Amino acid sequence: MKADEIRKRFLDFFVKNGHTAVASSSLVPTDPSVLLTTAGMQQFKPYYTGEGDAVRDFGAKSTASCQKSFRTSDIDEVGDERHLTFFEMLGNFSFGGYEKREAITLAFNFITKEMALPISYVTVFEGSAAVPRDEESAGIWKELGVTDVRYEGMEDVFWGPTGSSGPCGPTTEIYCKSGSGEDTEIWNVVFNQFFYNGSREDLLAGAAGKELKPLPQFGVDTGMGLERLVMVSQGVKTVFETDLFTPIVVTLPADLPERTKYVFADHGRAIAFLVGDGVRPMNKGAGYVLRRLMRRIIAQGMDTALFAAVLKATVGIYGVLYPELDEAIILGVFNDEYAKFQKTMTLGAKELGRMDVVTAEAAFKLFESYGLPYEAIKEMAPQKTASLTRADFDKEFEKHQAVSRAGAEKKFGGHGLILDTGELKAGSEEELKKVTRLHTATHLLQQALRDVLGAEVEQRGSDITVERTRFDFSFSRKVTAEELKKAEDIVNAKVREDLPMTFVEMPLTEAKKTGALYYFKEKYPDTVKVYYAGTSLESAYSKEFCGGPHVTHTAALGTFKILKEEAVSQGIRRIRATVE
Repeated sequence: MKADEIRKRFLDFFVKNGHTAVASSSLVPTDPSVLLTTAGMQQFKPYYTGEGDAVRDFGAKSTASCQKSFRTSDIDEVGDERHLTFFEMLGNFSFGGYEKREAITLAFNFITKEMALPISYVTVFEGSAAVPRDEESAGIWKELGVTDVRYEGMEDVFWGPTGSSGPCGPTTEIYCKSGSGEDTEIWNVVFNQFFYNGSREDLLAGAAGKELKPLPQFGVDTGMGLERLVMVSQGVKTVFETDLFTPIVVTLPADLPERTKYVFADHGRAIAFLVGDGVRPMNKGAGYVLRRLMRRIIAQGMDTALFAAVLKATVGIYGVLYPELDEAIILGVFNDEYAKFQKTMTLGAKELGRMDVVTAEAAFKLFESYGLPYEAIKEMAPQKTASLTRADFDKEFEKHQAVSRAGAEKKFGGHGLILDTGELKAGSEEELKKVTRLHTATHLLQQALRDVLGAEVEQRGSDITVERTRFDFSFSRKVTAEELKKAEDIVNAKVREDLPMTFVEMPLTEAKKTGALYYFKEKYPDTVKVYYAGTSLESAYSKEFCGGPHVTHTAALGTFKILKEEAVSQGIRRIRATVE
């Protein structure tokens, strides 16, 4: 059975059983607590907690999806028979629609009847001080004829939460045999019974001040990697032998080591999907993940021609289902990064040559200064890096992030403004009035840019002094003079309208529903202010999460003027503007 048929068969089965099929969300999530979409349940988190209404939004209490997913924890494992970075996750979800018996029975019927696969064994939760042993699930499996039921602990069969807090609960896992005869976990059925006010790491560590609280309704959240299911169904030994990968693998040179082929195939496919969803190479966030993948395979011999072949095969497999895979754009982004990395490899190699031993601190400085990833450093100087480990390198990276977070905590209202130093520079009352005008103008500018250029525009940073505002935003090309003039004219039109500028304070979940813009990587408090320009929040011209300060009405801005537009990095533009 081909992968396309399996994907369709899964969704059709659950639609037939009362679920609504929901399209995949982006790999770049709206949830600020996570870097990338790691599971199908992420787009449904509000429905487990009762904040969302599934019947209103989907016409049913249960949904099914094939979700684009990405896990950075598996990057170093890629190359074996089943680990991947990007993958598609099949899942069925219920928000008070059914509980354990229905969930397990649906899974059993799909695997054994629709797919005609034997189940090797299943696992269930052995219990803990906080949550009892899951005898109910064990009993249901035995009633269905699965006699090999194994009990495991919280680390293995208690899932979630996704991000810094969220729904979680015990799970039951399904194992089937691959073509090599090995038992492989293919499906995880999670029973979201609790909400935990911490991360999964906090949960496993028993962190103080964190607790499990029952959710208002029983939730079911399942996840089955399509690639693993296809591997089992097609009777092959690795995911790279399935029809989701063989067209990619055959484009690679025959003399490459097998593991290198698999890394190239996985990373090439992952790069295509990340760029397709708007991610661009950077030294932080999702852009860092993309850059790491690109530079890892470049350092191992991937050139632009080879990547073009891998990309063509990837688009051939997925292009109809995922039209965001624009071959020309993806290839352009890779080629730009390839050219940059060739230059940085030369500079970094010189610096590396001066070192006798490469410590974790030195390796991170090479990354920070020259963009050399861990893999490239190890590849370029194997003897000097003999004692360098990924764990130590990551610790240095985490130290850098901690310093960045400390600076971010000074930000005002999560908007990117600092009260007294740094990004907001005002040394007197007069200067404060000027930067306040510029701050409001920046809000209007962002909305004007979205009006002219589209929803691709998202804030990536701001810096306001008494002389000007500097606004960084995501956009894939140079903004034309005509487009800049249109945006400038829109802002000045809103100034002439003399719109009131005010705010409402509300819970974060409610604020997100208003359509207000927010810096998607910022971690916001439970209650936020939404500043808006207009007579009401519903009809406002612009609205954003922000702590202020702002003018009281837009006429106070004066005349808005764009001074300059330029590139900051791949996919990120910068505008400088002022008010007179």
